[in-house]
Amino acid sequence: MNEGPLMVKTAGYRLPTQRPHVMGILNVTPDSFSDGGRHTLAGAALDHARAMIAEGADILDIGAESTRPNATPVAQEEEWARLAPVLEDVIDLGTPVSIDTYKAEIARRACAAGAAIVNDVWGLQKDPAMADVVAEAGVHVVMMHNRAEADGGLDILDDIDRFFETSMELAERAGIVREKQILDPGFGFGKTIDQNFLILNRFETLKKHGLPLLAGASRKRMIGTVLQAEMADRLYGSMGVHMTAMLKGASIVRAHDVHPHADCVRMLEATRLERDPN
Repeated sequence: MNEGPLMVKTAGYRLPTQRPHVMGILNVTPDSFSDGGRHTLAGAALDHARAMIAEGADILDIGAESTRPNATPVAQEEEWARLAPVLEDVIDLGTPVSIDTYKAEIARRACAAGAAIVNDVWGLQKDPAMADVVAEAGVHVVMMHNRAEADGGLDILDDIDRFFETSMELAERAGIVREKQILDPGFGFGKTIDQNFLILNRFETLKKHGLPLLAGASRKRMIGTVLQAEMADRLYGSMGVHMTAMLKGASIVRAHDVHPHADCVRMLEATRLERDPN
């Protein structure tokens, strides 16, 4: 449903230049792989958003459809019904908000409400209207690599490169300026465990595309497999992956646990600046 020209009230978002940014995850879903159902009520979601801001979140990433493996797809109106009670209140907290969706109409409504970033787990390649919506809104976009199925025999880095080239071409064609494009290799999305760690080990090679990079491995199976840890015990593994990614060039890390990741960023910057943290 198109309701006329898109009017965006957001104050915008500036990509990090001095230090990486922490994107705090706010799921308003009943079936998210990690914290599904915990923040579905508007009041609880808003409280969690406030807590993440206090802990140092630079961005809040709000999503209403789980992207975990084998998750049940959510109809557009159901997705919006989950977002509508909380989205504007979270935006009004003043921290830039990212909308985690691959549906153009959801992105359109969220940007009209004030979202500053569209986080598309299909890199503008799922919904043919998405690139135009992002361009019209003038917001940033995270274009994530994804695959319907993992293929252990695939050259995953080559596949990511070709996927990114397609996403960037779609963005350019729609009029999304390069300064507002962000790339995400998509840890855990259509990849084997070995492929995930190959991507991490070669993360710096993704900088050849000339765009900021996002890393999002928080609590994922790649960590649980190595540590033999259940979901609740994957914090330190998540921090290890994200710190490695930041050392290799990640500008944004997407995490459930904001405070420890914000501390990692502070320590990284103290080290880079050779400054006494005291």
